[in-house]
Amino acid sequence: MQREPLTDPDWDIPRYHKALDFDQLERDYPPPPDYFRTVFRMSRDELRALQERRFLATVARGWQIPFFQRHWAKAGLKPGDIRGLDDLTHIPPYDVHDVRASIEHKPPFGDFMGIGPDELPRMPMVVQTSGGTTGLPRPMFYAPQDREIMAILGARRWVMQGIKPGDLVLVNYSLGLGNGGHAHREQLWQYTGAIPVMTGSGTSTPTRRQVELIKAWGIKAILGSAAYIRHTAAVARDELGIDPRSLGIKMIGVGLGMEDRTILEELWDAPVFDGYGTHESGAMAAECQHRDGMHINEDCFIMEVADPETGSLVPDGVKGTTYITTLYKHGAPQIRFNVNDISAIQPGTCACGSTMRRLERIYGRNDNMIKLRGANVFPEAVGAVVAEDRRTNGEFFIFVDYVGPEKNSEMDIWVEVRDHATAESVRVDLERRLREVLSVRVGVRPVAIGELDVHTGTARNSKIRRLLDRRKQG
Repeated sequence: MQREPLTDPDWDIPRYHKALDFDQLERDYPPPPDYFRTVFRMSRDELRALQERRFLATVARGWQIPFFQRHWAKAGLKPGDIRGLDDLTHIPPYDVHDVRASIEHKPPFGDFMGIGPDELPRMPMVVQTSGGTTGLPRPMFYAPQDREIMAILGARRWVMQGIKPGDLVLVNYSLGLGNGGHAHREQLWQYTGAIPVMTGSGTSTPTRRQVELIKAWGIKAILGSAAYIRHTAAVARDELGIDPRSLGIKMIGVGLGMEDRTILEELWDAPVFDGYGTHESGAMAAECQHRDGMHINEDCFIMEVADPETGSLVPDGVKGTTYITTLYKHGAPQIRFNVNDISAIQPGTCACGSTMRRLERIYGRNDNMIKLRGANVFPEAVGAVVAEDRRTNGEFFIFVDYVGPEKNSEMDIWVEVRDHATAESVRVDLERRLREVLSVRVGVRPVAIGELDVHTGTARNSKIRRLLDRRKQG
């Protein structure tokens, strides 16, 4: 069927540049360098007053969203019950399972966001997704305010960690439905003065070509996953005969988790900086030049650490699961969202002079925990042990199976070794060391360099896989 072309459509098309008062936005949520002269060193009393105002506005927004109305009513909450941050713990937490239930309750987007393609008046929006290992990935719509502040939060991190105007920055986070590459492009391009070079992962731009670009264009910084940046160094050295240390990289930005930063630093002769963020809400915390804990963007987030079993808050310095409450989001505000990442609030203050509280490294995820013959095993802990052994390249993959007629749970950890002649000694040493660390016996199988990529996707993707629990396959 042929259609007549629309020459004068009667549509009200929203314009992004008219959706926000950008000057006011930057006064309220200062980007760098203003951030370091204001919020970064704000007194705790001033910060508390700012958080109180934004928290109450966030709770009021939550009462406009059906998901929170339903979730809070189940806990007996009524509008007006939450009068300030002192009442924060009265709000019931929720997690990704509740978000999935919201999507099932009102497909295809759920009722947890309060914005969507049918909302009026219309606003410019973008949608990205998270998850999707089973079924469709989870959608997230971003309002202009949300997206712009997320870009500011990311820019704070990169400037604090040494990126300067004019720097060419290679970003090898994947470009697609996920938020990784797109968010970093916005952060760098809009608020740092640096120039993002969006190679994406090895699937988008072959790793050899990425190395060639680093050398030819004078790339100054690399942002991506630790595993893929480690792989990039190996390709430069082993396939192209280029010493990564000769390429002049001045900083590497990753989410370290339990990775050993010294391995990357020795490969590239560049400092490695840690940071923490989520697909839904952006950069929540980042290391400064002292690299002594990650400074939380406390003007935009309340971060709590709770006992994963009881939900009770734990003291500073004690590990638990992280709850986040956003203080800036219009679409899909998160109010005591249990991210399921394991960390702790770091006690004390940083030598840099910031008043912002700090988050320790991310030790793993509660939902990645493997129960193995009475022991709780985290893939991140396995990776830390493998990385200690320099006879490996740090790459590993975990298989968990039922074995024998009694269906005993067994774990086999495959690791890539640099020299096949050392394979047997690597196996013996790692099995002993892993038993010491994990308090349970596991098997180790050394394999050749590159053999695990079919399982991990290290050379192709920025989201690396480390585990296949085949017990769940029946």
